[in-house]
Amino acid sequence: MKTTAEHNERIAKMTFASVYPHYVTKVEKKGRTKEELHQVIEWLTGFDEKKLQEMITAKLTFFAFFAEANLNQNANLITGLICGYRVEEIENPLTQQVRYLDKLVDELAKGKKMEKILRSS
Repeated sequence: MKTTAEHNERIAKMTFASVYPHYVTKVEKKGRTKEELHQVIEWLTGFDEKKLQEMITAKLTFFAFFAEANLNQNANLITGLICGYRVEEIENPLTQQVRYLDKLVDELAKGKKMEKILRSS
């Protein structure tokens, strides 16, 4: 699925630190924990809690955040709709990676089992 250049640029310039509190609020409202959120983020990016905090403090953009990430080899197994886009069809790699994260957070908030969220081949 094609996204506009403006959309992709807006996502690239957005800071992870600006979105992270919304992720926490979303999962905690649904009875999940910050620790589970961190587990999901670590599975996708390879960032442990210490590294994640450094990135939040540094206010890295999503562009820089995912440039440093070691994306999980099974990330391509993340499929479905998020924000009106089918994640597996998004052509811009960075936008797709951000939507992967959004999708995982959404699944966590919806009560999906961790084994299902952390996909394995």
